[in-house]
Amino acid sequence: MQEAAGKADALIGTTLSSVSPPLEWTHDEFDSGMCKETPELGDVTRRAAVMTEVSEERRGALLGYIERAWKKSGYTITKVNPDKDFPAIYADAGDGVLKMILTVGHKGQFFLDVQTACVEKSKVAPPATAAKGTDYYGKKIPVPQVKSIFWSSREPAPAQ
Repeated sequence: MQEAAGKADALIGTTLSSVSPPLEWTHDEFDSGMCKETPELGDVTRRAAVMTEVSEERRGALLGYIERAWKKSGYTITKVNPDKDFPAIYADAGDGVLKMILTVGHKGQFFLDVQTACVEKSKVAPPATAAKGTDYYGKKIPVPQVKSIFWSSREPAPAQ
């Protein structure tokens, strides 16, 4: 489970660090558990929250940016939820180990969850990768509060 959690951490880091202009983000609490079908195996879900304020006008641009980055990395987009207020993108890393979901939540805060497949159980340490900006890991995560000239702008994003 620790090895799979490390892969999930790396995917979170590369996904969120690839965004330009950069975003600030923090690790969120993770969970690990037993697989229902095979109790001797376990899975891990790692989570991150974007702390950069992404305006309603720029949310689609960020969703599109990450969707394109995932496709370029060879990941398969498995579902897109076009909900106006809480859109989401689901993807599969194609390695049989990682599945991702990027969702927009309350106040437009973006969340990235990466869930592992059922793997051999082991202890799982907290994320070893560094967050970008203030790290709220283990604390209550506030709503996005970091302003960005680009991502927080109320103007529609330029065409890509």
